[in-house]
Amino acid sequence: MTIDEFNAGFTDEPGYLDYARVGPLSTSAAEEALAFTQVLQRARHGSLDAFAEQDARLRAAASAVTGFPADAIVFQPNTTQGIMHAMFGLTGGVLLSADEFPSLPIAAVRAMEALHTVQPTWLETDHGKVTPGQIRAQLESNVAAVAVSLVDARTGYLSDIEGIRQVIGDRLLIVDAIQGFGVVDAPWEAADVVLSGGQKWCRAGWGTGIMALSSRALERLTPVFSGFSGTEEAEPWGEVPPPASDARAFRVSNPDPIGEARLAASLEEIARVGVPAINAAVAERASRVIDLADEFAIAVVSSRDEQERAGLVVLEPPAEQVTLLTASLHNHGVTATTRQGRVRLSVHSGTSGETLEMLRAAFVSYSSAARY
Repeated sequence: MTIDEFNAGFTDEPGYLDYARVGPLSTSAAEEALAFTQVLQRARHGSLDAFAEQDARLRAAASAVTGFPADAIVFQPNTTQGIMHAMFGLTGGVLLSADEFPSLPIAAVRAMEALHTVQPTWLETDHGKVTPGQIRAQLESNVAAVAVSLVDARTGYLSDIEGIRQVIGDRLLIVDAIQGFGVVDAPWEAADVVLSGGQKWCRAGWGTGIMALSSRALERLTPVFSGFSGTEEAEPWGEVPPPASDARAFRVSNPDPIGEARLAASLEEIARVGVPAINAAVAERASRVIDLADEFAIAVVSSRDEQERAGLVVLEPPAEQVTLLTASLHNHGVTATTRQGRVRLSVHSGTSGETLEMLRAAFVSYSSAARY
C-alpha cells in the first residue's frame, strides 16, 4: 500500500487539526463497524462465529505494528484501563512525572492508596520534558519501574525511549503510547509495557486499545484485575483458577469484538503502508504548520526538531490574544484544541493542502485583528 492509498481512507472534512484529541474514523474502521453491526443486528444462523475470530485478528495486527508476539498482546477498551493494570500490578517504586497526562499519575497514586505495594517517585523535568539524563540523575535504588508518555500531550515532546532504556537497566519501562501510536516509528522493543487506545492516531474510534507486555513484565506484574476471561479456561465454572501465563491474564471480561475489528482493520492498514512512511508524511505536514506560524510570528513552543516531535504543533500567543486566535480558527472552520493558554494543532498524513490553506486564512485574520 502506498501513502497516497492510505491517505485516501481519510474522509474527515477539511480543517480538521485535532487528531491528538480524536481521529475521525478511517474508512476501513468505519466499514468494519458497519459490517459487524449488521451481522449482529441480523444474527443469521452461524454468523456469530466471526466475532470470536476478531481477538486473534487484532492481536496479529498489533503484533505486526509493534513487534511484540501476539500472545504478549491483550485488547483493552482504552489506554487508561491498561495503565491501571500496570500500576496496580507493580511492586516497588515507580518513577514518573506529575505533569504527565493524568492517567499515569492518578493510576500510580490510586494503586499506592489501595494496595500499598507501589510508591510513586515524582520526577523533576525540563519544562515537562522527560529525558534520559533527568531519569539517570533521579533514579533511586527502590525504583522498580519508570513510566512515561511516548509523546507529551501538552508539549508534543517525543520521548527518547531507547535512551531511557539504556539508563534504567532491567527496570520495567511502561510507555503510554497513545499520542504517537500508529504514526511514530518507536523502538517498541525497548519498552516492557506498551499501552495505547485506538481512537486518536489509529483512527479506530473509542472503546479500542491494546496492552503489550515483554516477558519481563509478564514475570513481574501481578494481574490484580484478572477476570474470568483471563484464565487458561474458557469458562471456569465451580473453581477459581490462576490467571493465564500470557497477556490474557490482563483481561477483565470478554473483549468487544466490533471494537477489535475496527482496531484490527486500522492496524492492518498501518502495517501495510508502514509506520515510517506515515511518520514522514506527518513530519512534512507538521513542518508546514510550523512555517505558517513563523510567517505570522505566532510563537511555537513545541519542538522544531523532527527527532523530538511527532504530529503535535503547540502555539502560545500572548495571553491576551489566546481567545482571539481560538476564535479565528473556529471562524475559519479549523478544529483544534485550546488548553492552558496554548493552542494545539495536530496533523496526520492525510492532512490536506486545503486544510493548511484554511489554517493560513485563520492566521491572516488573527494577525490583522491582533494589530488593532
